[in-house]
Amino acid sequence: MIIIPARLKSSRFSEKILVPIKGIPMCIYTALNASKADRVVIATDSSKVLELAKEYNLTAILTKQTHESGTERLAECVDILGLNDDELIINLQADEPLFELSNLIKFKEFCNEFKNEFFMASCYTIKDTPSDENMVKVVLDTKQNAIYFSRAPIPYDRDKKGVKYNHHLGIYAYKAKSLKEFITLKSSLEHIEKLEQLRAIENGKIIKMCEINTKSFGIDTKADYERLLQVLENDK
Repeated sequence: MIIIPARLKSSRFSEKILVPIKGIPMCIYTALNASKADRVVIATDSSKVLELAKEYNLTAILTKQTHESGTERLAECVDILGLNDDELIINLQADEPLFELSNLIKFKEFCNEFKNEFFMASCYTIKDTPSDENMVKVVLDTKQNAIYFSRAPIPYDRDKKGVKYNHHLGIYAYKAKSLKEFITLKSSLEHIEKLEQLRAIENGKIIKMCEINTKSFGIDTKADYERLLQVLENDK
C-alpha cells in the first residue's frame, strides 16, 4: 500500500500541494501516478484535499492538523484503516510528482524482497557532487544499510581524490508495526540535522537503501515549481 501524506499548509510555498500540473492539483497528480503501482491512500489534514480526492475517485483519510511530521500523519492513517502489523507501507511525498512509476515499482519489489531485514527502507541516487545542504547525503555499509544521513558532504573527501555521493530521496517504506514504533522513538540527532530518518539510526534501527536513477525532485519552493513546469514543457 502507498500512503501519501498531504499537509495543506507550507511555510516556504503556500498550499503547494494544490498547484496545477497539467491541470491537475499536484497531490492528486502524484497519487494518480502512484495508483498504477499499488493501492493509494491520501492522508490529509484538509477537507479541500478530501473533496478533490473524491472528484478523482481516490481514497483519502482526514487526519489531525496537529501532526509535526508526515510520518505521524501516516501512523494515524494506519490506525484509522486498521491495517495489519505486517502490512508494508510506502510513504510517498505529495510534492514528488516526477517520481517515476518504474522506480516506484522497483522500490516496491525491493521492499518485498527485503521486508524481513529492515526497520525502514528508502532510496538514493549517486551523484558526482555533494550539492547544497538541502540535498541530503547518506553513507552506506557493505549491505546497503544506511550508516548516517547528513546535509553535510559525507563522506568528507579529505585528499580531494574525487568521491561519489549518495543523495537521499525522501521516499520510505515500513511495516505498520515499525511505523507505530518509530513515532515513539526519541532522537537528538534528528533535531540537530532536522532529518527525521536519523531517529531510526540513533536508535539502532536498520534502514535498507535501494539505488535508483531518477530525475525526480521535491517541490519545496516556487522556484522548484517553475523548474518542474519547465521540465514538463521540455518533455513534450
